[in-house]
Amino acid sequence: MATMDVMRGPGMERLSRGAKEAANHPWAKKLGRMGYAAKGCVYAIIGVLALKLAAGEGGRATDSHGAVATVAHGPFGIALLSLLAVGLMGYVVWRFAQAFADTEEKGSDAKGLAARAMYFISGVIYGSLALFAVKTVVGASQGRGKGTQGWTATLMEQPFGRVLVVLVGLGIVGFALKQFHTAWKAKFREKLTLTGLAATHQHRVERVCQFGIAARGVVFAVIGGFLVLAGVDANPGEAKGLGEALAVVARQPAGDVLLGVVAAGLVAYAAYLFLQARYREL
Repeated sequence: MATMDVMRGPGMERLSRGAKEAANHPWAKKLGRMGYAAKGCVYAIIGVLALKLAAGEGGRATDSHGAVATVAHGPFGIALLSLLAVGLMGYVVWRFAQAFADTEEKGSDAKGLAARAMYFISGVIYGSLALFAVKTVVGASQGRGKGTQGWTATLMEQPFGRVLVVLVGLGIVGFALKQFHTAWKAKFREKLTLTGLAATHQHRVERVCQFGIAARGVVFAVIGGFLVLAGVDANPGEAKGLGEALAVVARQPAGDVLLGVVAAGLVAYAAYLFLQARYREL
């Protein structure tokens, strides 16, 4: 795996030392908190738009790029989008700190390197979103690129492409299962310091976080499942992104209810990210 090679490659020790020094800088932690808040804003927009769709009050099923575009077209759009872009870049910086400085103390064994590789991949993904936001601010955006189906088609063109697509899909399903486990066991509490809240408030906060993380798991399970189908059927058109996954939920029996529950969960996940921005140990 290329990302794992990056984590093990020559000069990694020196890079890790430099990354740890940078991660310990007060501004790095401020950027991390800004980043969690910015990611929370993105999920809040996605969730609210889906809630409005489920309630028949407009809205739409969209993804993170659609959320960025929504900010751009709203009141004070460019100013707010500029702040969002800075926050997203802060999230990217913190993700790379987690990957290279090992701020989460995952270690350098196979399991730890796999977790740190996921932080790196997350940083790349949100780096792309931050770049899209910056391009939108300066008026240079030309759309959101290939999209899920485009990237799936590109991957299928590679040697053993269908197998790769299936493996990516299974990996996303595995991530969804991990989200369910995190929600069930409330493992997120290990990094949240809620001692300033009353016990009853802590219990409510924990339930909101569990609901939000589980709802995100549902969405990723749908995305991963359709990627597996796309690989098996050699049909990139079956691949779904976040917005398309929400649309699939809406098309099920009692779809408005199901979409409403999942959308409310995404709003709850946004609240969880805001709590991370305020209370997370960095």
